[in-house]
Amino acid sequence: MVVCGDDGLAHRLAAELRGVYGEQVTLVVPPNGRTARPPVVGRARAASAALFDRVVSAAVGGRTGGAGQPPGAAPGQRPDGEGVWEAAEPTEAVLAEAGVARAAALALVYDDDETNIRAALTARRLNPRLRLVLRLYNRRLGQHIEELLDQAAALAAGDGAGGAGAAAETSTTVLSDADTAAPALAATAVTGTSRVVQTEGLLLRAVERPLPADGPGTGLCTLALLSGGDPAGADGPDGPGEQQPRLLPDDAQVRQAVGRQAVVLEQVSAAAGPESAVPGRRGLAGVPPLASLFSRRLRWSLAVLAGCVIGLAVALWLVTGIHPLRAFYITLLDLFAIDDPALGSPLGRQLLQLLSALVGLLLLPVLLAAALETFGTFRTASALRKPPRGLNGHVVLLGLGKIGTRVLTRLRELNIPVVCVESDPEARGLAAARRLRVPVVLGDVTQEGVLEAAQIHRAQTLLAVTSADTTNLEAVLYARTLRPDLRVVLRLYDDDFATAVYRTLRAAYPHALTRSRSVTHLAAPAFAGAMLGRQVLGAVAVERRVLLFAAVDVDGHPQLEGRTVAEAFRSGAWRVLALEGRTGTPSDHVLEKGDRVVVAATRRGLAELR
Repeated sequence: MVVCGDDGLAHRLAAELRGVYGEQVTLVVPPNGRTARPPVVGRARAASAALFDRVVSAAVGGRTGGAGQPPGAAPGQRPDGEGVWEAAEPTEAVLAEAGVARAAALALVYDDDETNIRAALTARRLNPRLRLVLRLYNRRLGQHIEELLDQAAALAAGDGAGGAGAAAETSTTVLSDADTAAPALAATAVTGTSRVVQTEGLLLRAVERPLPADGPGTGLCTLALLSGGDPAGADGPDGPGEQQPRLLPDDAQVRQAVGRQAVVLEQVSAAAGPESAVPGRRGLAGVPPLASLFSRRLRWSLAVLAGCVIGLAVALWLVTGIHPLRAFYITLLDLFAIDDPALGSPLGRQLLQLLSALVGLLLLPVLLAAALETFGTFRTASALRKPPRGLNGHVVLLGLGKIGTRVLTRLRELNIPVVCVESDPEARGLAAARRLRVPVVLGDVTQEGVLEAAQIHRAQTLLAVTSADTTNLEAVLYARTLRPDLRVVLRLYDDDFATAVYRTLRAAYPHALTRSRSVTHLAAPAFAGAMLGRQVLGAVAVERRVLLFAAVDVDGHPQLEGRTVAEAFRSGAWRVLALEGRTGTPSDHVLEKGDRVVVAATRRGLAELR
């Protein structure tokens, strides 16, 4: 397998394929382009440092030989036939040198969409039967590219000797690390938020809560037990005497874990349509609500004046005895100073006319203010909003890059108030913030006064998802000096760094909740599953671990075929949740050839099912 990329996702994906699935991997990275220390995954713990630290210094274009040469034939090859190749861009020569023509799968995970698309088109020409996995942020473009590349592969398979069998092995999968990680980050930031995984026709809803004395309660099954050291299940390694998190526990382990925080599968329901899948979405996007056109003070002024007009009309009706509609009409004439003096009329009528004229004078500035406010509202609809006074219980989101934009969209879909902080006035997420009418504070979060402007002292959670670990940590530490009990979620790439941060923060603030998440850690299993032809539907973060949800065909799996749903369960590896497309799957249902099931699995469990 070949992995090409320019950031931490490429390194983590290569380690995932080698350490968990035992695959031979060639990694193509830019010269000296590593932005993070490569992770250590599975049994690659001893070999990964040697693999990733031995980056060759020669350019790929100047080499002779390829990835398929015998051991020692090329200076960039490791003795076991795996290596790390350096190339500024994934050109045709680079892909050919890396062995794409003979590879089973290729992952293109550069941060730039155009680079991935250009390399995918080249790779499909070099190897029409190659399984392609692309990282694209643009969803709509990704759908078109996926259809185009699959069509090209189908035509090539039809012309070749493989026929339909070769076409079945060929696929193009477009994924986004931002889309994969955003639901988990949003759910972590808000207490009590469900973790939702949507499959083809099913909606799986899990929730984090303590286990009662009688077991999982109303939940269908317990997916994970969180660490026992922190009553809220905060992240981090387990210290002395702490209970480690356990994925997919059996019934005996659940009974022994009374009172511990757990992730429980609460509901398996039919997936709703796209419109109903997003709660609270407005019918007309981009149109501000009526209440936002006028300030609260102006609305009260208009209401008082309207009451005065009605009162004057009623008084005129009582004084003169004319029809109520005529009384209202005459009052409006008097109000707007239309010449109809009440000469020769009774004294009461003359006094009412004078009062109506006075109210009309008062009405003119109010109408002018209303017009100016309405104009200002529409004029600033494309501008960034400032945090309103009195806002509390909101989430302060740091960073509006690719990840921050997706997290912001997810939080607003959940109707959670958000205040964003961004230092770059040209950040891609600012357009989404304007469209969603979310307040934004422009400034460097490490500077004094920026978090205060975001009203951090009244916030529920601080969610730091910038691309710099040190910036996220600095923002969290400063926020904790302002609010020691603040719930914080920070994006950290390096596991060892996250461990040290967690231990320090927990020791300094034992009563505050601290969570850390790695976007590449959440996204890498989905990319690895796609490279292996496995459909990974979603992932749920369990502290620094990941629980995967995948669709698996029962045919050919002795661990599943011929067994009941209850028997097709291995503690710590996988659990069958439902038949795909069916909301109610009894535990005594026997899995047969032709069934397709949705399973929750660990990374190693999914590798075993493969």
